[in-house]
Amino acid sequence: MSTIPGAENLSRAELQPEIERRWQAQRAHVVAHSAFYQRLWQGRRPPEDLRDLPEMPLSDKSQLRISQAEHPPFGDYFAATRSTANRLHRTSGTTGQAMNLALSARDALVTQEVGGRCHRSAGLTAEHTVVHCLNYQMWMGGLTDHMTLEATGALVVPFGVGSTELLIQTIREVGITAISCTPSYPSVLERVIAEKHPGLTPRDLGLKLGLFGGEPGLDDPAFRARLRETWGMEPRNANYGVSDVFSNFAAECPHDTKLHFMAADVLHPELIDPDTEAPIPLEAGARGELVLTHLVRDCQPLVRFRTGDIITIGETEPCACGCTGFRFSVVGRSDDMVVVRGLNMFPSMVAAVLNEIPELSGDYRITLDTPPPYDTLPVSAELAEGVHATPDLARKVEQRIKSKLGATASVTLLPAHSFPRTEGKTKRVIRSFQ
Repeated sequence: MSTIPGAENLSRAELQPEIERRWQAQRAHVVAHSAFYQRLWQGRRPPEDLRDLPEMPLSDKSQLRISQAEHPPFGDYFAATRSTANRLHRTSGTTGQAMNLALSARDALVTQEVGGRCHRSAGLTAEHTVVHCLNYQMWMGGLTDHMTLEATGALVVPFGVGSTELLIQTIREVGITAISCTPSYPSVLERVIAEKHPGLTPRDLGLKLGLFGGEPGLDDPAFRARLRETWGMEPRNANYGVSDVFSNFAAECPHDTKLHFMAADVLHPELIDPDTEAPIPLEAGARGELVLTHLVRDCQPLVRFRTGDIITIGETEPCACGCTGFRFSVVGRSDDMVVVRGLNMFPSMVAAVLNEIPELSGDYRITLDTPPPYDTLPVSAELAEGVHATPDLARKVEQRIKSKLGATASVTLLPAHSFPRTEGKTKRVIRSFQ
């Protein structure tokens, strides 16, 4: 039992009988083999009906970290025999301790099939040659996402990170038409093209489709427009996932830039209030923290796992593309949220404001030197090429943040290229206090 063929286009009524069967098998597996959940549930058994699942305790990343520290290498939420584990990945550690992720052969196959749905939805076909520029060194985004790209039938070039000049040469020589990378990576290529290839422009590389994931950014129309104008390619949010749960289970389509949930046959989603943990109905207009439960997972099954991602539900009706899953936008991570005089600020909100100001490059950092509370939002914003800092420009940026977000900001303007461009994830909120 793996995925249901075409599940992303089936109605909830059509999927429901199989979802119920899968949950019965999965709950029995977790009850029998996960010491972590046996301890968390204190002898209780999860309900047979998924609608009653909110009666059970939530689990979170901090608990998994403790579990792996006390029961290395996989934690006592590992619910299979060692011989069942077929692949090992590690999380990037962007938000803390890196985690070991174990997959069985079935876990890997399910991940590949669902990820393939996502990349197909974003427009990748067997006619494309796509270069994959994420880190292959144990990170889930490398090999696993490579496999999901292959599931579309596309010709996949496993490039990885680094050797940017070789990448430019390979794109031109091979006739690559699509790229899979983080949203911030094209700026790395732009700089190398400008420095090493006079007369060449990003458009000259001939890329037609950009498949992005791993970082926020694509929800901002100004950022999308900049990518289209600079590269001549269509940017798509093609790779949304939560490494501890599932590598890639949501993507946009040509009809709607919101993410489409494409894993109803293998993942059960919930929304909760991140502060009170109260359930929130999963309906259009709702906002809350995404909570996920595996319906099919051998090695490290998770039940009511808090992802830390705050999302807003856009639509719950089927999309014109045929996908029946709910559509959503990611507001930000709960651990990246900065509260300024009662206002919840997320990096994506700040980015949307900065990208509207042509004198700025769009890159920025929010550096917090002291613990909360905060009266002002400290923003270091990078200037665009050839622009010089002035007090008037800094005030303009502060006023724009105030008018758009309601928060008082303290803006420091930095010269162009002050921030390093990386192939991996870029962390925008930096907490430098102990």
